[in-house]
Amino acid sequence: MRELKVVGLDADSKYIICEGDDPAEQFKVAANDRLRAALRGEPAAPEQPQLEIEVTNMLSPKEIQAKIRAGASVEQVAAGSGSDVARIRRFANPVLLERFRAAELATAAHPMLADGPAVLTLRETVSAALVTRGLDHEKLSWDAWRNEDNRWTVQLAWKAGRSDNIAHFCFTPGAHGGIVTAIDDGASELIDPNFDRPLRPLARVAHVDFDEPVKPAPATPAAPDTPDEKPVHTRRGKPVIPAWEDVLLGVRSGGQR
Repeated sequence: MRELKVVGLDADSKYIICEGDDPAEQFKVAANDRLRAALRGEPAAPEQPQLEIEVTNMLSPKEIQAKIRAGASVEQVAAGSGSDVARIRRFANPVLLERFRAAELATAAHPMLADGPAVLTLRETVSAALVTRGLDHEKLSWDAWRNEDNRWTVQLAWKAGRSDNIAHFCFTPGAHGGIVTAIDDGASELIDPNFDRPLRPLARVAHVDFDEPVKPAPATPAAPDTPDEKPVHTRRGKPVIPAWEDVLLGVRSGGQR
């Protein structure tokens, strides 16, 4: 069991502030009349029930900012620590601006391809890829956070119909905007120059009932016999085949009947 040191009441006298071995690690205890009396040194009435104390972990400003920088939201940090959202937001706002700026810089970086950095920026590449697929490239959501290795992970979120899609990139700042590399399949497809829109679906095949007897095709009427005439030869010595109307009218290819 950890031992806490009482520091005092907060400004509204609603909580008693305590701290552990590290002064930066603070806790708060919901104060009631009996606890306030004990803090003032007044003896508690023996008939009163045993005091129940709810201790809430008070994160230091540095701990709050570290969690926000790692990708947590203000609401997540507040819920996990039992702290007020207003207090978490006060220390989180500078880090949220830092994350927004990192995501903005990443969109101007160049995707790393197999043969080196692309000429287009990440934003230009993603916009072209979505337009090719017939998707809206205007409503994109960008976010960024630092990993344990201090590198930036950039997240892109967009909608395709009713589905929500995300892609993750690793952003390395540097000259000419820096570079971004794909982390997952969604990111790889967006920056792949050879990845085109999905193939068109095949046309529906007509249903064939194999139990039904196949009807024979109508017979083609036979052509009448060709008159027994010697074919007229051209100048090159090749025989000229009489036209069909010439056969019916009895006209030779040379124009004689």
